[in-house]
Amino acid sequence: MPISSLSFLIRGFPHLGFFPNTMTAALIFLILSISVIPSHTHMQSNEQGFISVVISEKGLVFVKDLLIKQALSSLTPLHLPKIQKSVKIPFVGGVHVVLSNITIYQIEVSSSSIQPGDSGVAIVASGATANLSMAWNYSYSTWLIPIDISDKGRASVQVEGMEVGLTIGMNVQEGTLKLNLMECGCYLKDIFITLDGGASWFYQGLVDAFEGQIRSAVEKAITGKIKQGILKLDTFLQSLPKQIPVDDIAALNVTFVNDPLLHNSSLEFEINGLFTSEYQAGVPIYYLENSHPSTFCKGPLKMLGTSLDEAVFNSASNIYFKAGLMHWIVDKVSDQYQYLLNTAGWRYIVPQLYKNYPNDDVKLNISLSSPPTVRITSDSIGATIFSDMTIDVLEGNEIIPVACISVVTRASGFLEISGNNLAGQARLNDFTLKLKWSKIGNFHMYLIEVMQVFLKDVCIPYLNSRLRKGFPLPIIHGFTVQNADILFTDSKVVVCSDVAFTDSDSISEASKLLIH
Repeated sequence: MPISSLSFLIRGFPHLGFFPNTMTAALIFLILSISVIPSHTHMQSNEQGFISVVISEKGLVFVKDLLIKQALSSLTPLHLPKIQKSVKIPFVGGVHVVLSNITIYQIEVSSSSIQPGDSGVAIVASGATANLSMAWNYSYSTWLIPIDISDKGRASVQVEGMEVGLTIGMNVQEGTLKLNLMECGCYLKDIFITLDGGASWFYQGLVDAFEGQIRSAVEKAITGKIKQGILKLDTFLQSLPKQIPVDDIAALNVTFVNDPLLHNSSLEFEINGLFTSEYQAGVPIYYLENSHPSTFCKGPLKMLGTSLDEAVFNSASNIYFKAGLMHWIVDKVSDQYQYLLNTAGWRYIVPQLYKNYPNDDVKLNISLSSPPTVRITSDSIGATIFSDMTIDVLEGNEIIPVACISVVTRASGFLEISGNNLAGQARLNDFTLKLKWSKIGNFHMYLIEVMQVFLKDVCIPYLNSRLRKGFPLPIIHGFTVQNADILFTDSKVVVCSDVAFTDSDSISEASKLLIH
């Protein structure tokens, strides 16, 4: 696939040595704040992009502001190399001049903007100024005075109207995002030098002889920092894990599967996005129905559109089913339903159970017979759950299975954002019962009413206690989801949200990795 390019044109920015620090935060934000492409359950294909990062223009502005803010706060001073030169001064002769301790110690940017396009994303920081300090010294001798004459002092330099531009190419190699610095350049418009001490003839000589060299040194330092930063950032991205752990059982597959896509007002990445586990052998994978991204968010523009396809839920369902976690033994219930755990409570529902095992305790052993199947329509999300409920009688120290009922439960629900987690709650729609086997004869149909109460008031609340915890959206640590709206479309749930940067420590840690 062709290499996509992300172009940054930063006008008036006197130092991009910050780039590895803030760009880490910005790119990880772009990469890990995600939306899922539509898909459909079939058998196997690992090279599908079920999760795509769709960042709106508002989101790109957020990244740009974060990048500039972190740059200004964390990456000065910048030290430039010593400059020395021998110059000829009228009526003085040859003078050897050394400029040392050249340091950019302050940067200010008055405004900035961002403009995504077909070929890249242009970031402009305008009205920037930089302040430098340096030490100077010179020495010379003349035929009239055959001894060395020297002087020294300090000077300040103000830079205005700087322009820095770079183009970053992005492509996917072996499941990771690869960065390529395609273009890099820097230009300084105006330099103003203020000399502290020194003779008047020396000032003009210094400006005439060294303005070009100071300009070149600043431009070279900036482009050098950019190249160094891109290389370190690329190394850092290559080291990012290809899986995000969810718990001890499952992880989210975040390998990249396609090169980034650049749109007129957004940027998109694609990753695999399915749940994976050591228990995954033999589970179905999924094919995409539609590979064309769409914007589903309505109303005021949000930074991100995170949509989760049926395939994501169903891959998680398969993982936890294979791990043997969809099994529940009911041996404790609230006082209201305590009658279900003794054969006396079944006296008028299944008389033969009480007759054969009078006043014995009961356990309900519930196991899912297959992974739950999640279906999403344009107005709801629901699941069909196939389970077997075995009635176990406790007689002394012996557990006696006496009957097994196949239960097909259909539930619907709603979703909500809890912190950075996607959580939800389910409600019972309907169910069907079938006696699978019995040692005590057929059951009376009154069982249906009991099961409805049991499912609605015992099983569904238990399920909701798990669903309320949710699972984490892949948002990098230090960012939080805000102002989220949840929408349904055919086969997927869409979370339209903003994000806020709340933890500078995470960015600082990333900066340390790239600076040192």
